Amino acid sequence: MDFSIKPLDAKSGFASLKTGCIAVAVFENKIISSAARALDGKGEISAALKSGDITGKAGSTLLLRNLSGANAERVLLVGLGKEDGVTEKDFLSSLQAVARTFSALGAGDATLALPFDVVKTRDTAWAVRSYVLAAREAAYRFDTLKSKKEPAPAGVGKVAFAVPAAQADAAKAAIAQATAVANGMDLTKDLGNLPANVCTPTYLANTAKKIAKEFKLEVEILDRKQLEALKMGSFLSVTNGSVQPPKFIVLKHKGGKSKDAPIVLVGKGITFDSGGISLKPGAAMDEMKYDMGGAASVLGTMRTIAEMKLKLNVFMLIPSCENLPSGSATKPGDIVTSMSGQTIEILNTDAEGRLVLCDALTYAERFKPAAVIDVATLTGACITALGHHNSGLFTRSDDAHDALANELLAAGKQAGDTAWRMPIEDSYQEQLKSNFADMANIGGPPAGAVTAACFLERYTKKYTWAHLDIAGTAWKSGAAKGSTGRPVPLLTTFLINRAQSDNKPTR
Repeated sequence: MDFSIKPLDAKSGFASLKTGCIAVAVFENKIISSAARALDGKGEISAALKSGDITGKAGSTLLLRNLSGANAERVLLVGLGKEDGVTEKDFLSSLQAVARTFSALGAGDATLALPFDVVKTRDTAWAVRSYVLAAREAAYRFDTLKSKKEPAPAGVGKVAFAVPAAQADAAKAAIAQATAVANGMDLTKDLGNLPANVCTPTYLANTAKKIAKEFKLEVEILDRKQLEALKMGSFLSVTNGSVQPPKFIVLKHKGGKSKDAPIVLVGKGITFDSGGISLKPGAAMDEMKYDMGGAASVLGTMRTIAEMKLKLNVFMLIPSCENLPSGSATKPGDIVTSMSGQTIEILNTDAEGRLVLCDALTYAERFKPAAVIDVATLTGACITALGHHNSGLFTRSDDAHDALANELLAAGKQAGDTAWRMPIEDSYQEQLKSNFADMANIGGPPAGAVTAACFLERYTKKYTWAHLDIAGTAWKSGAAKGSTGRPVPLLTTFLINRAQSDNKPTR
């Protein structure tokens, strides 16, 4: 899909524009946009509104052909809601409606001539980015493993954004940025949607190698012997029941100054989670192929920032393995020693994500990071708490961690990939007490997402850290089952903002 900018005079340029389809806005109360007025030569658009063929409500559309006032073959009327109060949600639903219509349209090219600055809290660049992501979402297909692929609708292959000349450069930059984000999200979706017999720890490692080769990043893959030498006993305990070899994946994007401390992203890479000896119920267990959603999202993020050539040092760590039952699997009651030297009583082998992440978080210390963010489909309790709208965000409460939390929350709102801050307090740590080890790996049913984060927090004392629980946002179930690509937009926006902050000139 190709996107471009078409600088136009909003008052006079639309009628002469030759294109397969031009999308213009209409509003409730029979109001039409300036671009629509330019095409309303004999009043066909006004008549459509007056007759009720389109209401102007957000997300409504009506396709017209051969309008007397337009040089375009087709005119797509797009409802934006109330003219004096178009909300962000209204505008996004309208963009999604346009993307769906264009994906099934016979035209080869199209032009968006919407009022991109109609949302008071957003600018044209945001609107352009949002449409690119909506269009790529509408175009996404995962049929790699089907022997007979359904033919994808041809749809519109080229989309131009009609914007004022003064905004053209910002709009072009927005296209490039959104395309990179969409490419990262597509990678994340593909990895998540692959079955566990294909997307193994080795497959994730090879994916990291491909990204490194394409974008000239540094990559290192640690195997079992190296993990044993590092004394990653907690991580290795999860691998005991599987024949698939574990992989610890390190990928480095060195876009900043050599002396600058890196941001470290840590992604949980459990390529299939049966629960181990603490076996999960059979219903919907197939969805546990998505338990590497954290790994997939940080790989997608690394691909995005590498394509953008982001001027920031960002390192990625993925502890990856399967969690399966067998005669050699770790048992409830077993005690293991983590890389940090802390011992863990494993009361439930289905609480394995924290066991692989804690060693990765200890490994991150060697980079003397500016901040560490771990991303994991960690707890069903987070879905109970937040549903499928917000990812759970956990950090300690002090100046440095509050600042990091605020950055991540702001990036989520900016990207439309939101998170909600949850508590971490010493009182919750009491639930992790063990009679036989330094801690237990579960704290019981109450506040399960919080105690999981409290477990991880014990391994992050030497740096600023945040934890994102994406169990409710990484994939969808039911008829729409599939990976969402989240939280690539949140992470990417956070890193872009951090790079811009780090590269501001000092006085």
